Amino acid sequence: MYLSICCFFLCWTPALSLKNLNYSVPEEQGAGTVIGNIGRDARLAAGGGMLPAERGAPGGRSPKSTFRVLENSAPHLLDVDGESGLLYTKQRIDREALCWRSAKCQVSLEVFANDQEICMIKVEIQDLNDNAPAFPSDQVDMDISENAAPGTRFPLTSAHDPDAGDNGLRTYLLTRDDYGLFSLDVKSRGDGTKFPELVIQKPLDREEQSHHTLVLTALDGGDPTRSGTVQINVRLIDSNDNSPVFEAASYVVELPENAPLGTVVIDLNATDADEGTNGEVLYSFSGYAPERVRDLFSIDPQSGLIRVKGNLDYEENGIIEIDVQARDLGPNPIPAHCKVTVRLIDRNDNAPTIGFVSVRQGALSEAAPPGTVIALVRVTDRDSGKNGQLQCRVLGGGGGPGAVPFTLEENYDNFYTVVTDRPLDREAQDEYNVTIVARDGGNPPLNSTKSFSVRILDENDNPPRFSKNLYVLQVPENNIPGEYLGSVLAQDPDLGQNGTVSYSILPGHVGDVSIYTYVSVNPTNGAIYALRSFNYEQTKHFEFHVLAKDSGSPHRESNATVRVTVLDVNDNAPLIVLPALINDTAELQVPRNAGVGYPVGTVRALDSDFGESGRLTYEIVEGNEEHLFEMDPTSGEIRTLHPYWEELSPVAELVVKVSDHGKPSLSAVAKLIVRALAGPLPEAGEPQVNGEQHRRPHWDLSLPLIVTLSTVSIILLAAMITIAVKCKRENKEIRTYNCRIADGSGGGKGKKKKISKNDIMLVPSEGEDSRGPLNVMNVVSSPSLATSPMYFDYQTRLPLSSPRSEVMYLKPASNNLTVPQGHVGCHTSFTGQGTNASEAPPSRMSIIQVGDF
Repeated sequence: MYLSICCFFLCWTPALSLKNLNYSVPEEQGAGTVIGNIGRDARLAAGGGMLPAERGAPGGRSPKSTFRVLENSAPHLLDVDGESGLLYTKQRIDREALCWRSAKCQVSLEVFANDQEICMIKVEIQDLNDNAPAFPSDQVDMDISENAAPGTRFPLTSAHDPDAGDNGLRTYLLTRDDYGLFSLDVKSRGDGTKFPELVIQKPLDREEQSHHTLVLTALDGGDPTRSGTVQINVRLIDSNDNSPVFEAASYVVELPENAPLGTVVIDLNATDADEGTNGEVLYSFSGYAPERVRDLFSIDPQSGLIRVKGNLDYEENGIIEIDVQARDLGPNPIPAHCKVTVRLIDRNDNAPTIGFVSVRQGALSEAAPPGTVIALVRVTDRDSGKNGQLQCRVLGGGGGPGAVPFTLEENYDNFYTVVTDRPLDREAQDEYNVTIVARDGGNPPLNSTKSFSVRILDENDNPPRFSKNLYVLQVPENNIPGEYLGSVLAQDPDLGQNGTVSYSILPGHVGDVSIYTYVSVNPTNGAIYALRSFNYEQTKHFEFHVLAKDSGSPHRESNATVRVTVLDVNDNAPLIVLPALINDTAELQVPRNAGVGYPVGTVRALDSDFGESGRLTYEIVEGNEEHLFEMDPTSGEIRTLHPYWEELSPVAELVVKVSDHGKPSLSAVAKLIVRALAGPLPEAGEPQVNGEQHRRPHWDLSLPLIVTLSTVSIILLAAMITIAVKCKRENKEIRTYNCRIADGSGGGKGKKKKISKNDIMLVPSEGEDSRGPLNVMNVVSSPSLATSPMYFDYQTRLPLSSPRSEVMYLKPASNNLTVPQGHVGCHTSFTGQGTNASEAPPSRMSIIQVGDF
């Protein structure tokens, strides 16, 4: 066995090429004989394309190769292994059984390799000289008139050898008698077959010898040569002296292939010089005329008229040879022979044939780029010339309105590929009916159509889209954790997992706290729930981002902003922070003979609410029936109203009420015991405890506190002046703060008051550190400094009612302190232009217990 490979590129498309492979294999090979390796011979790489060395791909395992047989003219004999690409025999091949009428025996296969290559394979079955020539019978009897002239020919029975080529029938040999009366002449037909004729060499004499025995031997051209014999028995008789004679030895006739039955082909005429029955001629087909000729034509034995008997087909055989003989009715007739050649004229009687060699299995992704191959089509027409010239197209192609996004590209030898000619969009159309139209060039032309369906597979090419870019939600403070706040909605036009949207909250912070402790979102429906109870005084509003992500691979996503606004509710009652209360009671000492308008003390309260809910009003509700005192409803300052109040009531118990302006209004009350103190008037700013002046000025426990507070007040005043200068300097550039420093007149034009111990008061504040909540006291100014309060933190874990004998010091504090409304504060931004002033921590100090004096 030898392998002959002829592999070349026929034509390339963006995703398909055709290759021709020619093989040969001797007949009589057993099952499992490997004829060739398609993947190697066609230089295919695993998974399609060229070999790794040609592609420049790095070494490594290649994708798995696939080979699929599309068409096989002999599926019972040959097959291709789907993985290795080996072409092998399935059983013993007998060329004579496969191609007994053909001189050349070929088996054709079409193999689709790696879903990208079409291999056109032709396997020639090589003939072996395994058959000897054979005659139809062992002997032939012939009657020859004795008056047959030398040179008279008599056709002999032909031998048949199913082998082809050199192994087929090559020649004939005649073993003649000792008299040399006969010779053998071997002739060839138009198809190359050989037949013998017996030629008379010398005059015959029946009286000398009436019978002659000849041996005809048929030889083939094989090595070694095979042969077959037949015995010819010649009997000499007296017969007619003249044979019929045709007007010509051969005739050529043209006939259309669609000639109807009974059409006259030719009217033959043969003459015989004899008279009577010896001159009466009968016509017939020669004994060696093929059966196909006898099926297609008929001959009138009397007239020699040949007519069409069967359906003529130019595509099956364009030229037909008819062998005719004429013999007379005399004794021992000698027939005459002629040849009629019929040339068929082609007609456009075959419509184009459309065959789908390969159609893409499954749906086509909408992400497939233009030029993606979806089908391989072969269009053929059995007609010839213009009748077989084809024009093919995709019905509805061309890019107009309603056009399908496919086109037809011609490759080679009537192969076409159906490819996409523009991007696909499943959301616009999810299925197409692709119709191929083929038209030949005949007159009139013939058309054929064939269709197949292409489903478009969804790809994740659309991200979820929110109905809004910004969602604004409102919730009153003190809400219940888990309360529904609202929903976001994102839609994705993709299908299945590609269109299934899930929601999540992007990482973020509200201040220093993670957003995940504030809200949550239902991943399925986008419902947003509160995770905590909001406090308007701590958080007025906050924003976060919700991410909508589909389940495609890779997934697509988008996000929207959600702004939650916390609505204020009057949920904080005023808290009295000055004077210090013990069991809601405080004692104030006022010297006797203080006179009208003497400041008894100032009540200070804080309310964490804002607006009207945080605006406070002070009033005396009990104990002032005699109108000995009056209280400023705004500042909370209590002054004497009667010059002799101590005589009317040396000890007055006043019930003070602080109310906010919320709806409903909340309030706090405290009892103030005003006690007249005997002795001279204390100096301004000198504290009084338990109705008497402290007797030890050098070791008075309140002295360190007074000194400390005075020092801090001076430092604070210096800081305020520095800030005011800085504010004025940067006002034109930054304009991110508004700071006003109060003076004695409240208008900024009078003389600044000196801060004394009475200008400072402590107010509770709230704060937290890593160890838990702290009790914090804010140091604010007295009414004389009400327009510019400064805040300090007193941080200790002791209760607010701790003894005054503790020594306190001031130090800076980092915790934020909310400035109650009603006071004009200093809000500055030191983070740069554009920073929210409410986020900048105010400068403040804190008083921290360091021990007992």
